[in-house]
Amino acid sequence: MIVENSNMNKYLEALNANDKNERLEALAELIALEKAGKLEKPSACDSVNNHIHTTYSFSPYSPTKALWMARAAGLITAGIMDHDSVGGCDEFVKAGEISKMAVTCGFETRVSVSGTLLEGHRLNNPDQISVAYVAIHGIPHQNFGMCEEFLAPFRAHRNERNREMTKKLNDVIKPLNITLDFDSDILPISCSFDGGSVTKRHILFALSKKLMEAFGKGEAIVSVLREKLHMQLSPKIEALLLDTENPYYDYDLLGSMKSDLLESFYINATDECPHVTDFISFAKRCGGIAAYAYLGDVGNSITGDKKTQKFEDDFIELLFENISSLGFNAVTYMPSRNTLPQLERVMALCDKHDFFQISGEDINTPRQNFICEALSKPEFSHLTQSTWALIGHEQEATKALNKAMFSDETKAKYPTLKERIAHFEDTAQK
Repeated sequence: MIVENSNMNKYLEALNANDKNERLEALAELIALEKAGKLEKPSACDSVNNHIHTTYSFSPYSPTKALWMARAAGLITAGIMDHDSVGGCDEFVKAGEISKMAVTCGFETRVSVSGTLLEGHRLNNPDQISVAYVAIHGIPHQNFGMCEEFLAPFRAHRNERNREMTKKLNDVIKPLNITLDFDSDILPISCSFDGGSVTKRHILFALSKKLMEAFGKGEAIVSVLREKLHMQLSPKIEALLLDTENPYYDYDLLGSMKSDLLESFYINATDECPHVTDFISFAKRCGGIAAYAYLGDVGNSITGDKKTQKFEDDFIELLFENISSLGFNAVTYMPSRNTLPQLERVMALCDKHDFFQISGEDINTPRQNFICEALSKPEFSHLTQSTWALIGHEQEATKALNKAMFSDETKAKYPTLKERIAHFEDTAQK
């Protein structure tokens, strides 16, 4: 590599600049350096990821930098997936064009399942029952604006609840002589000014910064968490927080509090959650692919922000029957998050109910690897094929909605899901 480290750091910082045009210009300059032989081009492996969060929900990475990091890790495709936001999608598409990398766009949200047979169940949401995380994948690019109109009112309701949770959290941390202000401490670390969402992670990240300012790192923080906030820290998390040289200290502190402190100030989401039937109806109108996000029972959380908890596995057949009858097209899951028996059961039920299978490892901290090693196993090879099919769907639906994977016209032309996957994979590869 000919580019000096100091200059390289400037480019990497520019990829996260406040202005999106500056971010894209920095990416274009990096790609130009690669073409000129002044920067080594990363080697691509046969791995994909359709669930990368950006600063438009919660992440260390802007859409441009997320694309750069995905490419640097060796991904052959990348997918943006922000909570309640499509604010970063256009930038992500442009970053893909600049770097000649195939991308796909979607958003994640939560829906109410009240009035369905799933009401009263804890689905894939650690915080409350009868509410599920779902996604729309493969959004046709002409409908980013339509998605923004759909999501904006829910973000507004979410911020009303965020303000109330911040007040409630201030009561919890009052003994520490620390106060959080939603407008001055939390909003500025989000992209809410540009269509981004504010999540519970933003609230806890702001608290992480305040705690570090007040108590530093190491034993002092651990003591405050245990004795003042009455948190239970796992040996793994405690070791990370005792390490004052830990480069991801603020994110690990956030993860520990999300796992053990969140419930002390959490307020149930209501108005910010569309009903599942309205979500499905919107997915059909915008031409995207409606997907249920399988979580599965959690043992030892690999990201440190989920405690041991049971989710869908005890009623999984009921779940699949109902998401099928509700009109979901797909199921998305994370191969590194579950055991092989869990995933074999999920894949078998997907086949039984004719669900398109989408892989995605959610990336929202700098500690996470963009590469999912499990995808190299032969039992998951179909997930790479389905990613190319997803990209093909997005390309064709961007030309015309009747060319989408689940349009009536496409289903008439290619009656089976297997045929459609093969068709759209071929389209994308060409």
